[in-house]
Amino acid sequence: MQACRPWGGCAVAGWTSYVAVGDSFTEGMDDPRPDGKGYRGWADLVAGCLAQDLPDFRYANLAVRGRLFDNIVAEQVPLATAMKPDLISFAGGGNDALRRGFEVDILVARFDKTIERLRATGADVVLFRFADLTGRMPGGKMLRPRVDALNTAIDGIGAKHGAHVVNMWDDAEFGNPRLWGIDRLHLSPAGHRRVAGHVLTALGVDCDASWLAAPPPPEDLSWMSRKAADARWATQHLAPWVKRRLTGKSSGDMVTAKRPELAPLD
Repeated sequence: MQACRPWGGCAVAGWTSYVAVGDSFTEGMDDPRPDGKGYRGWADLVAGCLAQDLPDFRYANLAVRGRLFDNIVAEQVPLATAMKPDLISFAGGGNDALRRGFEVDILVARFDKTIERLRATGADVVLFRFADLTGRMPGGKMLRPRVDALNTAIDGIGAKHGAHVVNMWDDAEFGNPRLWGIDRLHLSPAGHRRVAGHVLTALGVDCDASWLAAPPPPEDLSWMSRKAADARWATQHLAPWVKRRLTGKSSGDMVTAKRPELAPLD
């Protein structure tokens, strides 16, 4: 692996440009930037590490929350390929798996063609096996076989096209609520650091050891406190999510990419 400075900055890893493609997972929800302006997230952390000692390193994050797979491919993939980066991360399909009419075989065929297209540019590609959210999501029993099928397919697609596959599913620490935000769907700052650590490790680049350290154990709540937290979550997060599903709206309808151009990190 590449050398890493004690404070977490990594030495040159060989990539001079990186484009991140996907949905809210890659956009960075729920990891607020230190200045309070938008979200940071694992992709920004990875880019910051790869950019160390490379003043000309360029990065774009095209991801937008709520995007379905076909939207990602139609809106973001052409931009990503036109930028001709050395490295592309692609994460999509999770929002599709939550939809009632999800057809895994159709999505997998499109996924395969998309990764073939990205690899044909000469870029290295990073893919993800999704972490297990089914235990705390509504309809978890229905969702589990969909996630299993999608993860299995991503493994095969990664092997077929020579992509790096980050295996979040097999990391038991993602079962810890401390790695997730208050909506129980998006990663917390600690969760994003852990994903960044896994990505850099998959790329053969060391990271700050604390990013992959075991987080503190879940908070020990009483039965009453757990029920109160569940009620708040259902009101503040589950109900609006269900309403969007029923009305055909997305949380990203009025959102644009936070880093739409390939440019040096600010």
